[in-house]
Amino acid sequence: MKLRKMNLPFGVVRFKTTLKNNNTMRRFIIGCFILFSTFSACAQNKKENINQNKEIKKMGTIHLTKAEFLAKVANYEKNPTEWKYVGDKPCIVDFYASWCGPCKMIAPILEDLAKDYDGQIYIYKVNTEEEQELAGAFGIRSIPTLLFCPMKGAPQMAQGALPKETFKQAIQEVLLKK
Repeated sequence: MKLRKMNLPFGVVRFKTTLKNNNTMRRFIIGCFILFSTFSACAQNKKENINQNKEIKKMGTIHLTKAEFLAKVANYEKNPTEWKYVGDKPCIVDFYASWCGPCKMIAPILEDLAKDYDGQIYIYKVNTEEEQELAGAFGIRSIPTLLFCPMKGAPQMAQGALPKETFKQAIQEVLLKK
């Protein structure tokens, strides 16, 4: 590659590069093409990974704050004496804590059930350390505590780590009424 000095009007100096032969130019263009192709492929893979992650999040359990609980499950502030489920599908609400061993044991079971019953029920999770007011409103004294909310009727509570088969039975009998 050679630099050639060009004098332009008004005292502007510009350097122009010239390549010695067509072979060098060809290598330069091919190198640029390979570099561009590599970056394009990486960007496309990143977009696909982001889209896959969004789909996975839709199928799992859903973490709730107090405000989300009031909007998606039951507004106990508006109706303090009467239970009114406001969701469009039955749900399970898991009151848990991040340090709780039994909570950690049932977490993968609940994730599996959320995928198995996708479109039929919701499985919500409420962190009792972050949502102490919500846990207090339901009298949560031990964790995990699970609230089974059918579309009609009163909710039912269960405490402790339950096996997957017990969860399935409760979903069928309490939530789906089969």
